[in-house]
Amino acid sequence: MAKDLLKSGKLKTFVASKWFPGIFQFPTVLIFTAVVFELLFGPSSPGRNFGTAMTWVLWWPVIPLVFLLLGRFWCAVCPFATLSDLVQKWVGNNRPVPVFLKKYGIWIIDAAFILITWADHIFGIVESPRGSAVLLLLLATGVVAAGSFYERRTWCRYLCFLGGLSGNYSRAGILELRGAPEKCAKCKVQACFKGSDKAAGCPMFEFPRAMDSNAKCNLCGNCVKSCPNDSIRLSLRLPSKELWFIKKPKFEESFLAIVIMGIVFIQNITMLELGAKAQNYMEDLTGINSYPLSFTVTFVIAMALPVLALYISSRAAGLSNGESALKNFALFGYALIPLDLAGHLGHNLFHLLAEIKTVVYTGAALFGISAQGSTAIVGNETIKLLQFVLIGLGTLLSAYTAYRIAKSNFNGGKITASAVPFIGLIIILALVNIYLFNQPMGHRM
Repeated sequence: MAKDLLKSGKLKTFVASKWFPGIFQFPTVLIFTAVVFELLFGPSSPGRNFGTAMTWVLWWPVIPLVFLLLGRFWCAVCPFATLSDLVQKWVGNNRPVPVFLKKYGIWIIDAAFILITWADHIFGIVESPRGSAVLLLLLATGVVAAGSFYERRTWCRYLCFLGGLSGNYSRAGILELRGAPEKCAKCKVQACFKGSDKAAGCPMFEFPRAMDSNAKCNLCGNCVKSCPNDSIRLSLRLPSKELWFIKKPKFEESFLAIVIMGIVFIQNITMLELGAKAQNYMEDLTGINSYPLSFTVTFVIAMALPVLALYISSRAAGLSNGESALKNFALFGYALIPLDLAGHLGHNLFHLLAEIKTVVYTGAALFGISAQGSTAIVGNETIKLLQFVLIGLGTLLSAYTAYRIAKSNFNGGKITASAVPFIGLIIILALVNIYLFNQPMGHRM
């Protein structure tokens, strides 16, 4: 059994105190407010706007790493979550979550993630400080609406596109919170879910005693504060271990995993000369001269190809294990998450290491200090090497996860026969990532 980190008196005292997680929420809200103000009223050039640099050069590249190391802890301190809590306190009706959201929320998240990525390339959201501000304010409007009508953090659990991404990536994370089964079985008060005089109930609608996944837990510490039986454990684990034993695989979650792969491909391709050539080829092939329309066609194809490849692999596996393609798709799609995370980290690593000084330069400009120079802190060859290492690790973890999923669900010769089509797909996707990372990328700022 993994060591319980809460056995450390200092850590448990801190998590159980009134300061946690508020000590992180307050500065996050202040920074977020400053960022939005700068996006709205600062320089219109993204390379000179502190809000743009903070959002797309620092926060967005770092956030997948946070999911790997700390699970969904960002969701506990996210300014949108804090806004939701305040709205509920002042005007909330605390209605139950609609059945529709419980059933189809993940599809809304999938659609929102795809739509925002598409809109970025059509309307230039990242390259436009005002566009970035509009996106954040639209999200804030959704948060206020959800918090006004529904209980707890309905937005975070069922509607937030970043929550869907963090839920997937957190499954591969190294930190997990669980309830001790032997203690929880005897509990009658269920304070972890219902709340107590020490803390509110789980904002994400989770029972620690029944949790077998990190996908919904935001490590807010409420259950640690409320549990009268000292049942809550916080421990380290092997990356991706949770993915080996998915008890109730969901097609929509695996669909999100493969779509993320397609989105990372699109983000990479559009930063390469290859992207312009592909766009020109699509326009020549279709006769479409409208960029929004031709890009939309290209975007749909880039989303559809990985999904089709996973479906074909699922059909191939079904020839050996006797399961339907849809069931194999749902079951083995989770194996792609480590490679997803590696590809996403690799793409973001370029922005972080090649453009990070933009944050320093634009921050200095707020105080009237003029600073210029290279925005990179390491050379492109070093960045490529780190990207290749990430893809290598992600490939190994995804391939091993595919094998463990097969081993957990099948016997005998079906294990290898079921895993091989997906391991082959993982290797192909990894090679595509390596090829794209090996091309010279253009800067965003």
